[in-house]
Amino acid sequence: QVQLVESGGGLVQAGGSLRLSCAASGRAYNSRAMAWFRQAPGKEREFVADILWTGGTTEYSDSVKGRFTISRDNAKNTVYLQMNSLKPEDTAVYYCAAGHTMRPRLKDEYTYWGQGTQVTVSS
Repeated sequence: QVQLVESGGGLVQAGGSLRLSCAASGRAYNSRAMAWFRQAPGKEREFVADILWTGGTTEYSDSVKGRFTISRDNAKNTVYLQMNSLKPEDTAVYYCAAGHTMRPRLKDEYTYWGQGTQVTVSS
């Protein structure tokens, strides 16, 4: 049973933009929070941004604040991550996550995960 499906990754030059999408279904859609995390080779999976289905409150990591925007389309059960002014250090596999967490910055709080989508930023 598919819960989260990501799309939109790819290769882009530094300074460019990409938009990631995450389509939610089933219990993942009924979660309180949706988030994006990323994991670079040899590094821990880290928080990028989160949004609440109700109210739309958002949070961002300091490393992406001002460059990335998380948004949702309730009618399509989809969450987006618009990434602008991309840097080589943004290169990672990006994961969508869903959960009923009250602490949406913590990866261990999430129940559902997508398969990940690769984002590569060349210098």
